[in-house]
Amino acid sequence: MRILLLSTYELGHQPLHVASPAARLRAAGHDIRALDLGVEEWDDERAAWAEAVAVSVPMHTAMRLAVASAERLRASRPDLPICFYGLYAPVARELTEGLADRVIAGEYERELVQWVAQLAPGGAVEADTSTGSSTVVQLGRGREEFLLPARDVLPGLEQYAKLRWRGRERVAGYVEATHGCAHRCRHCPVPTVYDGKFRVVSVESIVADVERLVEAGAEHLSFGDPDFLNGPTHALAVARAVHERFPDLTWDATVKVEHILAHPKLWSTFVELGLLFVIAAFETTDDAQLEILDKGHTVADMRAAVALLRQHGIAVRPSWMPFTPWSSVACIADIFDFTLEQGLVAHTDAVQFSIRLLLPDGSLLLDHPALTPYLGEYDSARLSWTWTHPDAEVDALQRRLAAVAERLADRPAAEVFAEMAREVYPAAGRQPPTDEQIAAATDPDAPGLTEPWFCCAEPTEGQLTVVSRTPDVIGLGKPTWLP
Repeated sequence: MRILLLSTYELGHQPLHVASPAARLRAAGHDIRALDLGVEEWDDERAAWAEAVAVSVPMHTAMRLAVASAERLRASRPDLPICFYGLYAPVARELTEGLADRVIAGEYERELVQWVAQLAPGGAVEADTSTGSSTVVQLGRGREEFLLPARDVLPGLEQYAKLRWRGRERVAGYVEATHGCAHRCRHCPVPTVYDGKFRVVSVESIVADVERLVEAGAEHLSFGDPDFLNGPTHALAVARAVHERFPDLTWDATVKVEHILAHPKLWSTFVELGLLFVIAAFETTDDAQLEILDKGHTVADMRAAVALLRQHGIAVRPSWMPFTPWSSVACIADIFDFTLEQGLVAHTDAVQFSIRLLLPDGSLLLDHPALTPYLGEYDSARLSWTWTHPDAEVDALQRRLAAVAERLADRPAAEVFAEMAREVYPAAGRQPPTDEQIAAATDPDAPGLTEPWFCCAEPTEGQLTVVSRTPDVIGLGKPTWLP
């Protein structure tokens, strides 16, 4: 069969969650093409070519854009089989009814191949008789044997996010050493699918994939695991094998604060193996909120983690979630204070200061008593349960910071921070930091990727426009779910 694999957004990197299933489907004898709306315009020719479309939805932004893409496909081809697969696939069942014929979460590759086999001539199409729905929801949790990702179906690596460091940009590749996570942070979508478990990708498979990435020009590598140190022994084996084969390759990884502190002896080794920076989910500078979120760390731990990594010359890039039902304007100002105190202005993507708590269906926070007074209805358009902050000024501040982050996305970090600080500190009844104070907390050599948007951010207007603009021949206007 002719299968189109569609990616809407994978954090600016070449979509592994297209390349990997492409290899499995190709091995099963199918003809595969891909369309990545992160770097490509909509292509009616590829959409018309396909006998079925599978849409990768590994995160919130991707899922929202996927819905618009599916609406567009349905408008022109009502009978086209469509599958949503990935971490966020099951969070919008009400919305995807009529758009998706199959929804697959977790380890999706085996189920995706089975779905296509059922569509082929002679294949038996299943129905979800338990719900009376035509959409079949599957949860893949079994162990997978991963083939070498078929990256040849995707645009060239040079079109994706790059490492920005020491005055130049370097081509970056993306791999995953594990899927899932051993932890159950309450605000995170991963536990709702993986339930505190994770799956490893073999060292041999990773090294083979990295070889392809290096051949395509990669000088840097991002490990996109929810937590690279879920399996410390496996992580060390992967890092050693990659470094042995490609000693000039630098890399970054995402690691929980508690794991940074739990494995102090690993960091000197990781530096020798090319580690450049670590992304760590700090979330907030309020210990009470960290407890509600079940983050497993305190604000003191965050300071200790920064100090430990800096001791080894490793940069820290924090992710934040400043806006929750329990945040105050003073809490937001405290995050800015922490950023100044720790010299993290250039290490922090501006969008992080505007992140608002998302509550996807199945979130572990939904049953938490601390959330109950603020919880509203499920908003199927935004794929999240609503919540209302008791102080309207907090939500107004979030909107202003989000606007600054998008408007000044290409400006120097110190300039954006200063603009945001002029919103935050007066709202908290405090004096904003001076330009000199901000400059002193800004490292001009801070390494980071050119893609600033993280998985918990709402899609930007520009991202929505890519899939919402439609030729007159189709006659589809703005997707129905767009505000």
